[in-house]
Amino acid sequence: MVTRKPAALSSKPKADSCRLTRDDWLDAAFQAVVKGGFDHAKVLTLADALGVTRGSFYWHFADHAELIKALVDRWLAREMEIDQQLQLNALEDPQADLEKLLDAALEHAGVHLENMRFELALRGLGRRSTEVAQMLVEVDQSRMRLFETKFLRLTGDPKAASDLAALFYLAIVGSYQALSRPNSTPQAKAYFKRIISSYLVGKQKLA
Repeated sequence: MVTRKPAALSSKPKADSCRLTRDDWLDAAFQAVVKGGFDHAKVLTLADALGVTRGSFYWHFADHAELIKALVDRWLAREMEIDQQLQLNALEDPQADLEKLLDAALEHAGVHLENMRFELALRGLGRRSTEVAQMLVEVDQSRMRLFETKFLRLTGDPKAASDLAALFYLAIVGSYQALSRPNSTPQAKAYFKRIISSYLVGKQKLA
């Protein structure tokens, strides 16, 4: 789903490493993951990007593992906040509400490409970490509950709502993969939105 884009990193070295905040390091780690995956988020690599020595890192983190955990926890908190907002700020018209949800989901990939690439890298990490894998299961379940709630309002049929929510999520995930390709065109996002909206939302009978 959608996440806020971290503040842009300065290209100039920091004059005083003590002025770096915990979020500066997390933002640098985020950018490293976006560019090269979690294996690229090494302390020395981040220190070079920030223009400081590795010693600055230990003002904020005990070790690399704590950095990665904090990075994943921050991503999770932002994702859950956005899902809650989409749940609470529902439109009265259930079809328009689903269109709004689709817009938010594709905004994640179409505009904030970095966020989508980070999540793809996180899912790669989940194949090596049981803790991350379990967290992603919970994220997927939370999103599915959100989608099912929206489709239930539209169809009034719990079974149809469950099936449509699964197809909706698969369509969004597939869109993420396609939009992440270097040769993806600006028209691709509009195309995916149109076909998902047409076949999974527009053709459903209102409850």
